[in-house]
Amino acid sequence: MVESAALRIGIAGLGTVGAGVVRLLTENGALLTQRAGRRIEITAVSARRRGVDRGVDLRPYAWHDDPQALAQDPNVDVVVELIGGDEGPALRLVETALGNGKSVVTANKALLAHHGSRLGRLARQRGADLAFEASVAGGIPVVKVLREGLVGNRISRISGILNGTCNYILSTMRDTGRAFDDVLADAQKLGYAEADPTLDIDGWDAAHKLAVLAGIAFGTPVDFDRVYVEGIRHISPLDIEYAEELGYRIKLLGTAVRTDRGIEQRVHPTMVLASEAIAQVDGVFNAVVIEGDHVGRVVLQGRGAGAGPTASAVVADLVDLAAGRGSPAFVESAEAGDGTVSMTEHDGPSYIRLMVRDQPGVIADIAAELRNERVSMEAMIQRRHQPDGAVPVVLTTHPSKEAALSRALERIGALDSVLEPPRMIRIEL
Repeated sequence: MVESAALRIGIAGLGTVGAGVVRLLTENGALLTQRAGRRIEITAVSARRRGVDRGVDLRPYAWHDDPQALAQDPNVDVVVELIGGDEGPALRLVETALGNGKSVVTANKALLAHHGSRLGRLARQRGADLAFEASVAGGIPVVKVLREGLVGNRISRISGILNGTCNYILSTMRDTGRAFDDVLADAQKLGYAEADPTLDIDGWDAAHKLAVLAGIAFGTPVDFDRVYVEGIRHISPLDIEYAEELGYRIKLLGTAVRTDRGIEQRVHPTMVLASEAIAQVDGVFNAVVIEGDHVGRVVLQGRGAGAGPTASAVVADLVDLAAGRGSPAFVESAEAGDGTVSMTEHDGPSYIRLMVRDQPGVIADIAAELRNERVSMEAMIQRRHQPDGAVPVVLTTHPSKEAALSRALERIGALDSVLEPPRMIRIEL
């Protein structure tokens, strides 16, 4: 039997994940050859600095100071892009590689969220593959599940914990009763949060991943600007305490739902029933729940970041390409259309926390403003005074339109008896 030629790869970006890919390919080379049907061979690498100890031996590989050279290297069949960022060197590298007919494997969710549909078209035009299992949820094979395992289903909903940093912060706040800023500082010390945590705690990282998942699940154009984004900075221990009392847990969820009006895409703190599987996922773990018309509900859980899980996902894509199992990226469906549901049209129940003066008529005034917008209260909790004399009042509502609830809360916040802006957290049933 004639042995198939090796799949020759070039890796751009040798940080934690890049070094992890080199290590995995080196340690499991024989096993991967057996599974792919041919060898996967690193031939070239590129990074900003040569003289860094990355814990792996890079001497056998050609070194390119300019990552663009990987896209031109005749000894590279597949470019692995691990540079990061949605513009600049990463985008130029992927465009050049695909334009030259070289397949690309990437872990870059921001790049895909902003340019995925266009890059997918370019790949198909040039007869190349664009693979990106590592871009969402690390070692959880959610992209493969959507593109292959559930390909026979019409997906109605996908929802998940897509950011381990936020999940760690919210889980720790619940377990310890500590404030957000305090737990964030600990997460930074432990390496779970960046020195600048904005992308994580303000929801942008999860939104990039959701845009990618929605594009695969529903066949809609990948468009980050269509995703409603809200982070977790405003979540307080008081909210977490009330959530527990009401039978919920607070998670930052990314949710995309097929509706009669189009696809609703949103990232925000969400109260989920404590009995739900996703409510049990704590710490830095991720989880994704997919609902299909024939399969029903599928729950995936695992580590969403880190060198090992992400490198594992990159190598899974390389094995598929070596075995000739590439799949078209971001194929848009005529059935899906491109209608997007504005967040103002969202219809669902909510939790509302108010800090009010202890005086007659307060609850009646609040109820009147809700009634004027046809927002129906489901339950109310009123507790003892806080040290500053304010009284917390918690309401839950029956499903109502987001726009109507927003108008009611704006007027409630303007009442003299309400001492701070109302806090609202959506409830997912």
